Amino acid sequence: MRDSEQPNVRQARRRKPLGSAQLRELAMNYVARFATSSGKLEAYLVRKLRERGWDDDEAQPDIPALVADFASRGYIDDEAYARARSEGLLARGYGARRVGEALRQAGIGETLRDAAAPDEAAARRAAFRLAQKRRFGPFAVEEPDQARREKQLAAMLRAGHSFAHARLLVDLTSPDSAREWAEELDDDDDATA
Repeated sequence: MRDSEQPNVRQARRRKPLGSAQLRELAMNYVARFATSSGKLEAYLVRKLRERGWDDDEAQPDIPALVADFASRGYIDDEAYARARSEGLLARGYGARRVGEALRQAGIGETLRDAAAPDEAAARRAAFRLAQKRRFGPFAVEEPDQARREKQLAAMLRAGHSFAHARLLVDLTSPDSAREWAEELDDDDDATA
């Protein structure tokens, strides 16, 4: 069999092990491309180190020190990341539990997670948004039967909403009453301001 008759099998190319300059460049490219947290950056660098290995001529890298250096230079900001991620998830209709879990997975500390957690008014607006978007409860095209209502309730719970909020929205029959419920605390905030 000649070479031209052999199937074209592409061999995986072995990449060179990382050095400190390449590791720093990988980190810089990552933070330039993505809004990230220190926990996510550290996990990314550990994964790259595991995939490519480390140049034996250099001392082992201090990834936490590299991440701390990036944070001190302002390349990553866990507080801003937590706030933006929380607002983004709430705008999409996710609840407080789902927001907290997403921040925990991103390596955000407990104090920053608590600071970025939605208040009651924001949680209500997010639950309203999800019900409206998914046509749950008062936004359903036709009156849902009990099995459909249970599925809607389960979907709202999976989205991170409290049982009380989910049950209330699924049981409401009027979109206007749902809107009033969602905006009720906003009116209280305006009155105290």
